[in-house]
Amino acid sequence: MPSRALLLSAGFLLATIGITAQAELKKQAIDYEVDGEPHQGYLVWDDRFEGKRPGVMVVHEWWGLNDYAKYRADEVAKLGYVAFAVDMYGTGKVTETADQAREWMQGVTADVEHWRQVADAGLGQLKAHAMVDPEKVAAIGYCFGGGTVLQMAYGGLDVRGVVSFHGSLPSLPKDDEGKLKAHINVEHGGADPFVPAEQVALFKSRLDEVHADYQFHEYAGVKHSFTNPGADKRGMDALKYDADADRQSWENMKATLERLFR
Repeated sequence: MPSRALLLSAGFLLATIGITAQAELKKQAIDYEVDGEPHQGYLVWDDRFEGKRPGVMVVHEWWGLNDYAKYRADEVAKLGYVAFAVDMYGTGKVTETADQAREWMQGVTADVEHWRQVADAGLGQLKAHAMVDPEKVAAIGYCFGGGTVLQMAYGGLDVRGVVSFHGSLPSLPKDDEGKLKAHINVEHGGADPFVPAEQVALFKSRLDEVHADYQFHEYAGVKHSFTNPGADKRGMDALKYDADADRQSWENMKATLERLFR
């Protein structure tokens, strides 16, 4: 006959399993407008964590707010944050075609102030959510999204810091030098053909000139879109998944968020 201690231990284990089973990611579509146009973002949090918590905005690649961007938001939420995968193009604008992606991206980025305003509209949705501590917010982005979060930092948007994964690395404009307050972390593929060495050098030199708070992690021989396991299926030589760079850049991001929110 099992001992009382064994029964108690088994009961505790079952209770723990029950709590774990009940914990899950909560997901919510968030509809909002930018200049009268409908957008729909994706909000997610892990209900194991109680009370208000830091918020992390996730900005998609140039393909639009697709399943990969949502997957990254899910992974951020599992770390204990509220994640909001923002919609930079408009409701339903997701594509597998590079030409269409380029057209939508250029429609946003042609005017830098408009680009930042679209990002800020999504940021406002995250900060306004009841689960989020609006004083503790950051942004991460991939590809086009990496360039977007850098523009957020340059424009003085209300984030503690940003993380760019294989982003476009626009350099800091002279007119924005006084606006840059956020910490910047860049995760960059050293063999990314979309970002020539001259652009990398200019990016760093401009931040050095203003004594910006930034980190730059470069992965030798690594191409564009190195965090996305689906990159190799795009049929584009410039894109290549790299498991080691993906893993290390994610760890760097985690350390950055911990630093920003401590």
